[in-house]
Amino acid sequence: MDDMLIDRLLEDLKQPDEDIREQATTELWQLWFRQKGEYGLEILKESQEHLENGDFSGAEAILTDLIADQPDFAEAWNRRAVLRYILGDYKKSLVDCQRTVELNPLHFGAFHGMGLCHAALGNYREAIKAFRRTLDIQPHDLLNQRLILECTARLS
Repeated sequence: MDDMLIDRLLEDLKQPDEDIREQATTELWQLWFRQKGEYGLEILKESQEHLENGDFSGAEAILTDLIADQPDFAEAWNRRAVLRYILGDYKKSLVDCQRTVELNPLHFGAFHGMGLCHAALGNYREAIKAFRRTLDIQPHDLLNQRLILECTARLS
């Protein structure tokens, strides 16, 4: 991936202009989804179709095969984490989120997912840490700010 482009997009995430932040977010997601070119993108789309049709086991099998074939494809790990979160398998989702951020330490979506998993498991301190890590990357993200407040309230 183009490091100069990514650096610019990360700086854009910190801009006060919401349109600039939204554009940067969209472009980062596109880069992450296209990390493995059309090959990876098509398989991610195929898994999403299975998910949307309620074929969760089919979607998971596709993603697991993609991960086996392309273990450095961060977005494949992240997509499987999302699926596992939807299925309520928070511990497995958390493992996939952690692998995603090992491969892409700037993946705000995976940090957000880690926070959601920790919160669902009642690990509010860990959830807060993950949501704060997301805010390090996307400081204007209101959802993660709200989730930190909710988790903090649960600790009281």
